[in-house]
Amino acid sequence: MFRRSRISNRSLASLAVAPLALALTGCMGGEVPSTSTPITDNEAAQGAEYHPQLLAEFGGAMTGPQASYVESVGKNIAVQSGLGNAQDSFTVSLLNSSVNNAFAIPGGYIYTTRQLVGLMNNEAELAGVLGHEVAHVAARHSQRRQQAAQRNSILGAAGAILSGVLLGNSGIGETLSRGFLQGSQLLTLRFSRSQELQADELGIQYLDTAGYDPRAMSTVLASLAAQNSLDAQLLGQGNASVPEWASTHPDPASRVQTALSKAQPLGTGVTNRDTFLTRIDGLLYGDDPQQGVIEGNTFIHPELRFAFNAPQGFYMVNGTRAVSIQGQSGKAQLTLAPYSGDLERYVREQFTALGGDEQQLTPSELRRTTVNGLSAAYGTARVNNGNSQVDVVIFAYEFSSDRAYHFATISPAGSSGTFTSMFNSMRRITSTEAAGVIPREIDVVTVRSGDTVSGLARRMAYDSAQEARFRVLNGLGSSDQLRAGQKVKVVVRSR
Repeated sequence: MFRRSRISNRSLASLAVAPLALALTGCMGGEVPSTSTPITDNEAAQGAEYHPQLLAEFGGAMTGPQASYVESVGKNIAVQSGLGNAQDSFTVSLLNSSVNNAFAIPGGYIYTTRQLVGLMNNEAELAGVLGHEVAHVAARHSQRRQQAAQRNSILGAAGAILSGVLLGNSGIGETLSRGFLQGSQLLTLRFSRSQELQADELGIQYLDTAGYDPRAMSTVLASLAAQNSLDAQLLGQGNASVPEWASTHPDPASRVQTALSKAQPLGTGVTNRDTFLTRIDGLLYGDDPQQGVIEGNTFIHPELRFAFNAPQGFYMVNGTRAVSIQGQSGKAQLTLAPYSGDLERYVREQFTALGGDEQQLTPSELRRTTVNGLSAAYGTARVNNGNSQVDVVIFAYEFSSDRAYHFATISPAGSSGTFTSMFNSMRRITSTEAAGVIPREIDVVTVRSGDTVSGLARRMAYDSAQEARFRVLNGLGSSDQLRAGQKVKVVVRSR
């Protein structure tokens, strides 16, 4: 969140309905096509229009050897789709995002996040994930999804933001709720099982024709399922459960065996495991400090010099433009907007922006206070939200004459106090604290004789679940052991 060069001046409401209506969607029923119509001029123009917005939404495109490697693998697998007969027909981007995601849009634009690449264990898995996304585009599912969104979705076409192999369903359509689901990571529409299975099958075909082991689709899905399970366990600490509407991971577990059965008749191919691991050695893992980092229930931004704590039982998702705080009893975002030096006016403006064109939002009263030495102002509005009432709170802090941040929260009427501890936790951090925020990265090591899972797992730069994290990261089952000479990934603090 809040990378300085990408601070957006758009309101929560406008961010929530950013015009990224080219939803990447799963396949419809019917026979799986082996080829597709090449990219049209109209699709190329659409992709070129949305490409910069997607880069901004997902932390920007990375550069360097790791990005070049991902680009080469992505272009190779994309050619198998029939969308273009030359690698120059495609633009493949490695995104600086800590969210597990991959997607593609019409026009030959393909994306994967560094976090998802870090979960993979060989080049064939990378090709499989990108091939799955290309398959959606090859069958023109984005156009079908957009039409369906216009007809059926509560969110409408503007809310039909990009979806990928990992993204789930927001399911919230009211104007207020839309504002709290800002960002492509959360504003998504659910795929049907048949759509995902068909995209998997096309991706498996691409793997086979490219010479990769087609079973890689099933192994990467298994890793995703294991990561989902681990995330749920970790979020379950302190009763922090993920509500269905906030899920960013549709369950891949049910697709593992189907993908394996589709791959088995095709024989085997290369995985290029060691090459892949060598090429991703040193890849940034988890949050980028330039965007702020989440450590437990604390969000800390070393560049902008502030920190706050989420309430007990809530979890956070760090996006490019906002930090989302999610829980069963409410949800919130921390973000910023243009600030002219008048904090009370700023709060009123955020209420207006959050209500949008559909609902006039004004606070019942505004109050001034001081939080840890910061000038602050806040207001509450009680709003009819379907068959119930909710309380909307804007709580803003002045950090300088031209910079302010604010929380926007929504909770059942009378329960906004659940966020009081969070409001009161906002603070500036010292240069020493900022310097103490050290990013994590992937360190690829070769197993030596005598090395064990538990021993290597103790190197993982986490305070909890070290062995579980290590096993999931390396695609190891609960009873799998290591062998000398094997390459494995360990997450360490950057050197």
